Amino acid sequence: MKKLMFTSILLLGAIMLYAQDAKSIMTSAKNRVTSDTVSSRSRMVITAKDGSTTERLIDQFSKDGPNGARTIIVFQSPANVAGTRFLTMDTASGGSDQMIYLPSLGRVRRIASSESGGNFMGTDFSYDDISSMDRDISLDTHTLLKEETINRRNCYVIQSVPTDASYQYSKSISWIDKENYLIYKSEMYNRRGEIVKIMEMSDFKDIQGRLTPMQTKISTVNAGTSTTIFMEIMKYDDPIPEAVFTTAYLETGRAR
Repeated sequence: MKKLMFTSILLLGAIMLYAQDAKSIMTSAKNRVTSDTVSSRSRMVITAKDGSTTERLIDQFSKDGPNGARTIIVFQSPANVAGTRFLTMDTASGGSDQMIYLPSLGRVRRIASSESGGNFMGTDFSYDDISSMDRDISLDTHTLLKEETINRRNCYVIQSVPTDASYQYSKSISWIDKENYLIYKSEMYNRRGEIVKIMEMSDFKDIQGRLTPMQTKISTVNAGTSTTIFMEIMKYDDPIPEAVFTTAYLETGRAR
């Protein structure tokens, strides 16, 4: 009996260490790039099931706040979406507060939690996907599943399961470079355990001493559609006024 108990304690200790290693790996991947601010301009290409494409030009500004990350996305073109502005801010509870300004409505509208899984501006990104770029590590339970080669690089394969059952996905699986902690690929699964989306990051370049993906593609598996973001301008640590992350900026596009 004592031998079995000792074996069980050793096994439990190994499982806890494995989980801690997975969390540490995810933390290293999420915190790989440190910067006070991020400013970018990118070209977004939306590919329909029949292969036809539409393009959008967007500016994005991110900055830490009192409760975590804050990001605003501004659509510059084409004309039918120009002037649309979207703001997402981490909250003290670990969630996010999201608001959007649509020129056709002429007012700011808050995104309800029931809408978080909906498509963002006709793209393959959901509102949750936009927020999950800065998702807190503590909101998921992480497990190291295996090690695997992808893009001729040795990677950790980490499974992340949300602690909140109301989250859009039941789990995600990420491929993380063992040497530099670059995330090459993530798969997202629904409540039935089916893969629904794949996100792939590539064309990494050194921007101000930080390896940065210049191409990010998210594909919706069943729909046969995808959205690819091609980074055209990327700047770290450029000053961003606090006024950018306000409803007044959403309404006017001017930082006062």
